Amino acid sequence: MPNRASLEAIFKNNRHWSQSVGAQDPDFFSRLERQQTPEYLWIGCSDSRVSANEIMGLLPGEVFVHRNVANVVTHTDFNCLSVLQYAIDILKVRHIIVTGHYGCGGVRAALENRSLGLIDNWLRHIKDIYHQFEEMFTHLGAEESVDLLCELNVREQVANVCHTTIVQDAWKRNQALTVHGLIYRLSDGILHDLDVNINAMEEVPRIYQMYNDQDLRNRLRTLRTTLKQGKSTET
Repeated sequence: MPNRASLEAIFKNNRHWSQSVGAQDPDFFSRLERQQTPEYLWIGCSDSRVSANEIMGLLPGEVFVHRNVANVVTHTDFNCLSVLQYAIDILKVRHIIVTGHYGCGGVRAALENRSLGLIDNWLRHIKDIYHQFEEMFTHLGAEESVDLLCELNVREQVANVCHTTIVQDAWKRNQALTVHGLIYRLSDGILHDLDVNINAMEEVPRIYQMYNDQDLRNRLRTLRTTLKQGKSTET
């Protein structure tokens, strides 16, 4: 069975890992079995060199993870949206962390005009970001352009997360939830805050704010009350 033989090293490593962890911490696996109460949802790149819980110094079970090429969030990706909905509605995470990394291969590929196949359709999302901010790249070299696009991509994906009905419904029911944008370099693994932290509907551009008819009536009623109070204060 050649297929089994090719996996034998993995099974061997797995047994060694399990025994080693159990020897160091006898309660590790029983604790892990009970510990699906993460405070964080990490949306990151599929790059395999850094794991989400390790870079944040958290134990397995303390962070819920979704990864794809170049940490992209789109309103048509039901895989990502399903993770988002489960994390918010069921696990009640309090922080969504969209995290990119400098030198991202997906972002680099998006800057090129070389066809790579099916993935070109996915990278179109990043090409759209470049097209939107093209003037910012005019005087940059190749590596600087990649790094800038990595940062802009994180910012754009934070916005996309906030534009989902899933996140906005959580805010409308006053659920504590903040969306952050972070980035790191593989050379040192240090996370950097891109100063993108959104925790309310009012921080989302108006065109993306979603309300049902009752929400709109309530907002209109509140606005009228506020205007009346303002007029009475003036008089």
